[in-house]
Amino acid sequence: MSFEKNPYYREVLHRLEEANGYLNIPEAVYQRIRTPGRSLSVTVPVMMDDGKVEFFQGYRVQHNTARGPTKGGIRYHPGVNLDEITALAALMTFKCAVVNIPYGGAKGGVACDTKKMSRDEIKRLTRRFTYEIGFVIGPESDIPAPDMYTDQQVMAWMMDTYSMMKGYSVPGVVTGKPVCIGGSLCTDVATGIGLVEVLTHSVEQLKLKMDGLTVSIVGYGKVGVATAKYLTALGAKVVGVADSSGAIYNPKGLNWVEVSKHKRKTRAVGGYSEAEDLTIEELLRQKVDILIPAALEGLINCDNVKDLNVKILAEAANNPTTPEADRVLRERDIFLVPDILANAGGVVVSYFEWVQDLQGYFWDEAEIIKRLKLIMTKGFKKVLDVSKEKKTDMRTSSMIVGVGRVAEAISVRGLYP
Repeated sequence: MSFEKNPYYREVLHRLEEANGYLNIPEAVYQRIRTPGRSLSVTVPVMMDDGKVEFFQGYRVQHNTARGPTKGGIRYHPGVNLDEITALAALMTFKCAVVNIPYGGAKGGVACDTKKMSRDEIKRLTRRFTYEIGFVIGPESDIPAPDMYTDQQVMAWMMDTYSMMKGYSVPGVVTGKPVCIGGSLCTDVATGIGLVEVLTHSVEQLKLKMDGLTVSIVGYGKVGVATAKYLTALGAKVVGVADSSGAIYNPKGLNWVEVSKHKRKTRAVGGYSEAEDLTIEELLRQKVDILIPAALEGLINCDNVKDLNVKILAEAANNPTTPEADRVLRERDIFLVPDILANAGGVVVSYFEWVQDLQGYFWDEAEIIKRLKLIMTKGFKKVLDVSKEKKTDMRTSSMIVGVGRVAEAISVRGLYP
């Protein structure tokens, strides 16, 4: 099958095969899990500000619907392609299952460079892309959300376009939209809160105390900033951060508020007066208790994994560790909090938003955070229990939990017709 030639998807299949070594899923069910359900490729014509029409390539992949409607982000990035989107859709299936929310996995995106586009061009791109994929999305079928280089405004345009197509307002078609049109509180910080919750349990598992632990965060966007904020509140010391332009390091600790102000002003963390400028690879070699990759895929690889000097690696980004690096982490006994567990806080609060939209009743911030922490804690404890029972690493145990739940749903539902 063509998807098996996809290098991104082969990594997903590798994880799936490892999990199945413990699960022994029936062959027909296993093939259903490893095969993407629907892949849509669309051409998106957009009238640019200069009057010319440019054509962009867009995608939406729905991996599996056994546990419910599919859920997953929309990314705008020059590197977007069907291979990447397919792999990320599959990981979303397992992520939703590992924290036990009733979704399957999806992902979407458009190959474009929003840094070179005006706000109006991005709006026209969004509206046309929504129209092109409109027949496969919906609150009962597939619910998009923000991802790389998309935000609340993009979701608002998507929701409005879909609503115009339907002839009435449909707030539940997307999540991560502004509160004034049915968005939920806490969406901007959900991934960070969820990550810190599972990190707190990880620290306890290693019989450490959060107060005084040192942290480096590679990727200082929305997730990285929220994570720095909440870890600092618990007494941890963020000593290094990085973005696409470079890294900064101060062994005495960084003030996350001041670093954020500096980045807003200069659009980069580099050049911050209270820290030393480093390359990202130099930052990865610094000794810290917790390392948090919160950027693109493949950051931790065979070229740098042996240089890591950390106790805990918590994957805030999707698929930031290559399979080769994974094996080294196991050999070195570095405690891994895998992506499908570590960064699941975002999709959990997306689920809350969807539920609130369907009910037409909205929760306060305290209720959302309470429910989020409860789900993340249950997810962590389940994965940890399986890890101990099967005597395996947290990555494999998280896949055992997630894949096992998907397989159970497929088996119970059966094959139609």
